[in-house]
Amino acid sequence: MPLAPIRPGPRNLVTDVAGLAIGNAEDERVRTGVTVLLADRPAVAAVDVRGGAPGTAETDALDLTCIAGGRVEALVLSGGSAFGLDAAAGARSWLARAGRGLAFGGTVVPVVPTAILFDLTNGGEKRWGDQPPYRRLAVAACDAAGADFRLGNAGAGMGARAGQIKGGLGSASWQLHEGPTVGALVAANPWGSTLHPGTATFLAWYLEQAGELGGQEPPTAAFEVAADMDGKRALAGANTTIGIVATDADLTQAEARRLALMAHDGFARAIRPVHTPFDGDTIFAIATGRTALPEPRPLWLARLGSLAADAMARAIARGVYEAATIGPIEGYRDLRARLSAAAPA
Repeated sequence: MPLAPIRPGPRNLVTDVAGLAIGNAEDERVRTGVTVLLADRPAVAAVDVRGGAPGTAETDALDLTCIAGGRVEALVLSGGSAFGLDAAAGARSWLARAGRGLAFGGTVVPVVPTAILFDLTNGGEKRWGDQPPYRRLAVAACDAAGADFRLGNAGAGMGARAGQIKGGLGSASWQLHEGPTVGALVAANPWGSTLHPGTATFLAWYLEQAGELGGQEPPTAAFEVAADMDGKRALAGANTTIGIVATDADLTQAEARRLALMAHDGFARAIRPVHTPFDGDTIFAIATGRTALPEPRPLWLARLGSLAADAMARAIARGVYEAATIGPIEGYRDLRARLSAAAPA
């Protein structure tokens, strides 16, 4: 059976998946932020955690045996380490005011699984006393949710760091002709690097679509295996890449879990080393169910998972590419210009 054509969606964002909206809110003084994914109706969701230092909330609600049945109203990605878990309360309150959630008598309880990353040592003003900003930021992100949103120093990517350079919020999508759409959203804050050592070439350079990474050139030197460990800080829990893969296919929760699991390959294609003791790498999967997954389902799920992994790798590189320098944390494009200027004529 011939494969349908595959290309990025019209926005090249996770919101190319019908039924989803993304909202970002940042505090530039604190150098942190929150990203919220809103589904227009309860959607099937699952999660897969691979890092050694995760920070999450309500992930147990995604277990098949739980009352929520693996359906969610929203997913939240936040900076702030454990303080960022407050973002779930902000999104939950916003949804409850809209009457969205599990109905219990005369009230509703929204299910809002959340993952956080560490951005507490990036130079921002973190002396917030007894009122961390994350609940407020989550409400603002929900208010701002729509089909178009900023990348780089935006939302949960505001305070992110990718190895030795600035990390950020990234997104990418794939659209199949007469088939499902799949997209990825990620806050890239890894302990490892996203670059070929000593160069401005992304590890995921070969996946670039339509100049989304500024026109990547293949690396010109062999990979130095030891170089990706040089100059690294070693503080458990001080990083973490957190993301979401989404599709409009009518996946079951078990199939959504497989999608999340396969999408972690995108982390490995874009980051080295990955899934370390210092990262809390977590991927949610969400399926809005608007498109029937073709038969045979296992084969098409395998294809969808492979595309999800590639979309995640592109999103990670794109988040770093779009992130601007903040203080002493150099952004990718400034690094690329500096290395280009220093290259022999």
